[in-house]
Amino acid sequence: MEIYTPAYYEKFRCLAGACPDSCCQEWDVDVDSASAAYYRSLPGELGDRLRQVLTDTPDGTVMALENGRCPMWRTDGLCEIQKHLGETALCRVCRTFPRLRHDYGRFAELGLELSCPEAARLILEASASHLEAGEEPGEGEPPQYLPEDMEVLRTSRRAFLEFLDTEICTMPQSLGVLLLYAHQVQGELDGEEPEPLDWRACLEAAKKYAAPQTQPLQPFFLELEILTPGWKQRLEAPPQPPRWQPEHRALLRYLVQRYWLQAVSDLYLVCRVKLMVSLCLLTASLGGDLLPTAQLMSKEIENSWENIDAILEATYDTPALTDANLLGLLL
Repeated sequence: MEIYTPAYYEKFRCLAGACPDSCCQEWDVDVDSASAAYYRSLPGELGDRLRQVLTDTPDGTVMALENGRCPMWRTDGLCEIQKHLGETALCRVCRTFPRLRHDYGRFAELGLELSCPEAARLILEASASHLEAGEEPGEGEPPQYLPEDMEVLRTSRRAFLEFLDTEICTMPQSLGVLLLYAHQVQGELDGEEPEPLDWRACLEAAKKYAAPQTQPLQPFFLELEILTPGWKQRLEAPPQPPRWQPEHRALLRYLVQRYWLQAVSDLYLVCRVKLMVSLCLLTASLGGDLLPTAQLMSKEIENSWENIDAILEATYDTPALTDANLLGLLL
């Protein structure tokens, strides 16, 4: 089975107690069924404590937060389970975070979560979009999509990333090209004849459709689930013109690599591209150093499927997420 990874994937090492944030706070920890059963079978004080904090919900078992943090999180930033039982005893999500895996039948893509500070550093320092190919045992599962649809998505994603890496356009222009190109690729998915990426034509069309009067994105994002007071404060600050930083190109590359192929599930690429554009715009509009801003954005948005789904749904009819408004904010 083919496996594709970004060059920085193998460089990741958890900062543990030196991490400026923690994946053990602000959200309940999902515990897989095998780990939950194991934890509940443990004897002694650790077993008693785990049985006390494990909670069954309609969506599965979680380790509910206490005072905003995982009850197994020690004051030194390390984990009580790992201390007593070793890393292999961690539940699946704690053992794998911030590593990502997207299975597409006969191939899979690996990546890192931007919500982890060290992963965010590696992602935003990356200078190219190349994915390294490898192999792992097995043939994978039969794909649940038409191979020609996946080929359209893989080919078009490669074309845009190659354009992005040329740096021939500014970041706002590149995002405008991306949105217009997404509509072109959407047409191909819907049965139209394929056309190559013509960034000049896309950019001219983007300028034409840009709204002269725009709405800021922050009010929409304030309506979503918010985990931390700091994020709420950032969103409530007075809107300011986007401040584009060199690392925004790496952020966009990460978003395209993560979300583009997921359109094979429903063949609607445009809503996912609007997600990418709006997240880039939002981080630029919030100002400050991009690394902590992007990491916090990812923690609040990408690690909440409820928020991701809400954004994707909102791209259909929310005024702030229309093509014209997004292009107006960009151009």
